[in-house]
Amino acid sequence: MSAVAEESLRRSAEAVSGPAAVPAPREDGTEGSGRKSNKGVWIRAFIYVIGFHVFAAFVMLLFYAGSHRH
Repeated sequence: MSAVAEESLRRSAEAVSGPAAVPAPREDGTEGSGRKSNKGVWIRAFIYVIGFHVFAAFVMLLFYAGSHRH
């Protein structure tokens, strides 16, 4: 077989099989790595919920103090 025919055959086989497989990302605990980042999201959401409740309690305290001022 000639070199041109072999190259053509290799390219057609490559086109059928698609591009080379991309290796799976390692889970190193960074933002986009899956399970550990999900844990970080839950912790951050919990902190935001607690912070919102503290802020809401402060606003309610201001309304309470304002309504009892004579």
